[in-house]
Amino acid sequence: MQEKYKYYIESLRLERWPRSLAILPGYIAAIVLLPKETKSFSLLQLILFPFAAYILTLLVSTANYIINEIADAPFDAYHPAKKERPLVKGVISAKILMIIWSIIIVFTSVAAYLIFHSSNLLITLGTLLLAGILYNIPPIRIKDIPFLDSTLESANNPIRFLIGWVVIAGNSFPWWLLISWWAFGNFLMIGKRVAEKKFLSSDESSSYRRSLSRYTQRSLFVFMILNALIFLVTFALFAIGSGMNTFLYSIPFIIIYLIMFIKKSLQDIDGAEEPEKLLKNPYFALYTLFLVAIFLLAYILK
Repeated sequence: MQEKYKYYIESLRLERWPRSLAILPGYIAAIVLLPKETKSFSLLQLILFPFAAYILTLLVSTANYIINEIADAPFDAYHPAKKERPLVKGVISAKILMIIWSIIIVFTSVAAYLIFHSSNLLITLGTLLLAGILYNIPPIRIKDIPFLDSTLESANNPIRFLIGWVVIAGNSFPWWLLISWWAFGNFLMIGKRVAEKKFLSSDESSSYRRSLSRYTQRSLFVFMILNALIFLVTFALFAIGSGMNTFLYSIPFIIIYLIMFIKKSLQDIDGAEEPEKLLKNPYFALYTLFLVAIFLLAYILK
């Protein structure tokens, strides 16, 4: 019984908790760009609200991972690493996973309403859940449609950003910044597919992810570069539109970061499939801190 408990915990993919930290840029952006909105909140609320929103986002993301675990089990059997997942090996039950999913959704919905009393937050959390359902579950299963698959998967990025944003600002949305964040997420997701296409055999890749059979290395690389350009252009438009022209000076350093990720996607599959693992690489970690410092300096000098 204790062994099965461990397998159920493993299927929740809690090790991916850093992805839900994507709400923090949205929260910080709302405070920085709309300082008047923060006057209605106490200091304690400003400290505790992002933590509560993070937990709620993590719970919805966990629910989506459960759906993915169940829907992808027949396909994961063809992946050299994912075939070891508990559900694929038959050591846990899909029915029990769905019960856990239901409990998570009910608890998250009630907690979100009681803590924030915000319909916008409930809608945004629901959108994150809906994106997971559309991505994974037949007959739509956008995961199997080339180009749309990574585009929807990367929508989790701006949705999480928006969750952090609506905690502070309920009725205004930073559209250029959202599009930029979305394009950056799509850039990462395409890198994942580049690595899968390169390092999995033809049979493994097409059986594990059907959309991969409809891609070529060239089309993936072109789509990756296109999203990098969309990211850079919309980021620049956001910087100009928000009056933060000093952010434009960070663009050359961002381009270096994008090139580093492209190179990593072509070198091995682990870093591309799990981008957070890149932070274990001292060069990526140090350069990420350097970029954060650049943004802070740009904000101070604005």
